[in-house]
Parts: sequence; C-alpha cells; structure tokens
Amino acid sequence: MDFSLSDEQQMLQDMLARLVREHYTFEHRDQVQRSEPGFSEAFQGQLAELGVLAVPIDEAHGGMGGSGVDHLVVMQELGRGLCLEPFLESQLLGGGLVQALGSDAQREALLPALAAGELRLAVATEEPRTHYCSAWTETRAERVTDGWRLSGRKSVVIGGQAAHRILVVARTAGEPGECDGLSLFVVDPAADGVQRRAYPTMAGPWACDLTLDGVTLADDALLGDAGEAFEALDHQRGRAMAAQCAEAVGSMQQACELTLEYLKTREQFGKPIGRFQVLQHRMVDMTTELELATSMAILAACVADEPASVERSRQLIAAQHVVKRAAQFIAEQAIQLHGGIGMTWEYSLAHHARHLVMLGHRFGDDDHHLKAYADLLEAS
Repeated sequence: MDFSLSDEQQMLQDMLARLVREHYTFEHRDQVQRSEPGFSEAFQGQLAELGVLAVPIDEAHGGMGGSGVDHLVVMQELGRGLCLEPFLESQLLGGGLVQALGSDAQREALLPALAAGELRLAVATEEPRTHYCSAWTETRAERVTDGWRLSGRKSVVIGGQAAHRILVVARTAGEPGECDGLSLFVVDPAADGVQRRAYPTMAGPWACDLTLDGVTLADDALLGDAGEAFEALDHQRGRAMAAQCAEAVGSMQQACELTLEYLKTREQFGKPIGRFQVLQHRMVDMTTELELATSMAILAACVADEPASVERSRQLIAAQHVVKRAAQFIAEQAIQLHGGIGMTWEYSLAHHARHLVMLGHRFGDDDHHLKAYADLLEAS
C-alpha cells in the first residue's frame, strides 16, 4: 500500500512547515501564550490567506473539502510548532458539526465565514461531571415561545474564550448518560445570560468555563433535529481524535529532533554524550515509538471520514491509545536524556513534553480507551 503524500498534500506540508518555521518561533509562541486571547490573530490571518483554514470545509461553501489525510498534514505541522490557534476546535470539530447537522441556511451563514477566517467556533461538550462520558450532559434546553432557553455549565471549552459562536450541547429530553435527547445549539457568547471565565490550560491553548443562565435563543439556533445530535457528535469526535493523533506525532517528531541534537552537542568526559551506547539505545526506543505512533496516526486519518461503524470506532480508539502511550514515553525519555535543562521553561522541549502528556487526557485516559475497546470487541 502506498502511504506517500500526493503532490498537493506535499505542497501543503512544505508550505506549512516553512510558515511555522519562519513565523512561529518558540519565543513568539511564548509571548502569544502569555497574552489574551491566547493565540496569534496575525498567524490565524496567514493561515486563512494561504487557504489552510478552508481545508476541512466543503467546496460548496468556500472550502477545499479536505480528507482525513489532508487534516493529518495540517495538524502534524501545527503540532511541530506547538501552535496555539484553534484549528482543531474551530475548523475541524466546529465546522464538521455545522456541515453534519446544519440546514442549508445555517451552513451558508457560518461555513464561508469560517473558511475565510472571519468566524471562530468553539464546541462546548464537557461538564464538571462528564469524565469522558460523551452522553453525560446536564445542561438543559427548554422550549419557549419562538425559541429555546438554555441553562447549565460547560467546562474547559478550548478556544471558547475568543470564539465568535459556541456550539453548545444541551439536553432537550432524557437524563444524563442517555444518548437520546441531546441537541446542539449555536450560542452567541455576548448574549444575555452567558458568562465566560477564560484561563490558559496546562497543554498551552486557552479555554473557558461557560455559564448559561436562562439564555434565550431563536428557533434557528438549533442545529439539526431536537434530541438527535448524538450520532453526529460521536462521529465528529472521532475525526477530532484522528486529528489530535497527528498533532501529537508532530510534537513527538520535534521532541525527538531536539533530543538527538542535544545528544550530539552536550559533552561529558571529553566527548558527546550521544556516543554512549546506553543513550543511543534510549534514542532508538524513542524513534521506534515515534514510528509506531506515526503509523497509527495514518490509520486514524484514513478511517476518520468513513461512516460510523464498530470497526471505525475500534481503529480510532486503538490509534488514540497507542499514540497517547508513545507521547508519554517520548516526553519522559526526552526529559531524562536532557537532564535538568529539559524542564526549563525557556526551552521548548519542556513545553512539548507537557503538551504531549496533556493531549493524552482530552478524549479519554488509558482506562477509558481500554474499556471502550473491550466493549467494542464484545459488540462485534
């Protein structure tokens, strides 16, 4: 099987690699991360100008209709640069939900602006008691005259601190934990009753906690049919998992390169420490884990856009688990081989290590993935 990139994908990768290398230095990233809104609007504009933001959007709405492999190319390069821009949250997850559930009018209102970089989306699914259960939603939406009223709390909305619109999952029927009864609403964060508390996350990007206190929405704020959003949410979550695998691979590649360069230049007992066989073996172990994670990220990218099925879910969960374990191993080994400097805030490796460890907790930890995989094996 041929896993090489097409000419167009290779051009996209080369362009993004050059853009990140020249315009997203570690020093620049550190300044951006410390400031509000937590990402570079100038760099976001460059991504829009080069058409990168349009890659996940359908061609009918000003996008490029990119595949899972196209998304892998983009996320891998953004991961290498530890880029803070909410591409996964806004373009992939948010845009994917609008494309899956939105009416023609809603798609036309949101997607062209999203592809052009004029609109930023965030997706609010997590709540204080969710703990990786995607159906655990306590936020309620009640039918009122000419619309809906939302009340509840959302946690760790990545990119929500600067989003123009937030896609909020709320329950219109049923009880927390039930898949039926979930609905998706487009919420203006400036509306009455909406409060945002912004903060930087451990992984780097900023997020916010969202409080909804009787927020009144019009009828057209509902995406899709009331109570029927779970399948689309689950499918788009799988696409986001595949993209995150690619992001982690990019960060792991950079961590391995930084470690190899350090072993070649750091001297001890009159020679580079990279000449010591035990350190060479540990570097080989890191490279082996990177290759395994890369192959699983490619697998995830290839199945991400397939229709929902037990086999697709199994492959995505397996990829997420393998990449997560590789990311933690590489982060820990890189710090060990660097010594104290590997934990220094002014050195990029420390940020890659923290980013890699935290990525492994966004869509589920080891126990969650192993149980989900076991359940899928029984279902098949």
